[in-house]
Amino acid sequence: MEIIQPVPRTLLRDQAYASIRDAIVAGEIEPGAVVRDADLAERLGLSRAPVREAFARLVDEGLLESKPQSYTRVTAVVASDVRDAAAVVGAMHELAVRVAVPRLSGADVNAMRSANARFAHAVRSGDVDAALRADDELHDVLVRVSGNRAAASTVARYTPLIRRLERRRFGEGGNCRSAGLHERLIEACADGDVDGAVRVTAEIWRGLEGLVDLD
Repeated sequence: MEIIQPVPRTLLRDQAYASIRDAIVAGEIEPGAVVRDADLAERLGLSRAPVREAFARLVDEGLLESKPQSYTRVTAVVASDVRDAAAVVGAMHELAVRVAVPRLSGADVNAMRSANARFAHAVRSGDVDAALRADDELHDVLVRVSGNRAAASTVARYTPLIRRLERRRFGEGGNCRSAGLHERLIEACADGDVDGAVRVTAEIWRGLEGLVDLD
């Protein structure tokens, strides 16, 4: 059996997508910046084909906009787009919580507690990347346990639009959600309180409206 196998084309496409998406969310590629497949392919060490495929996906998800034969550029952070994305993602999280809470194991709850501890530490130290990563890890426990692939796909698709604004607010000295709200969510989950967990989840996502309204 040969150990070294060709890397699947789809994997290269996914790697290009994740790298470009993360650079946009982090602000490394700023809103309004024109992106070129040849330039990014060289930076990523890939051919242009997977980068073009990544561009198409990012256009579909609202992080890039393209005019044929003219340009492809990073979209602006538009308050109404973020508000719409937050409403959809919040609804998917509420759905996931309702299904997941009765299924959670002690290990799942401990994983949420650990993620929240990392989140709180990152907020205190001003590490925006670590804070958002820990926040994702906490909520992903519930999405994963729910087993709802449609909800998971929707969350993955629209969360980057929200993260761009959250990251910018955090960088401006604003708050990045609340470890206290997370603690309330975790306690409701540990107690098997479905309705309580859904209420806290709704509160968490309503909090994003304040970030949007600052624009």
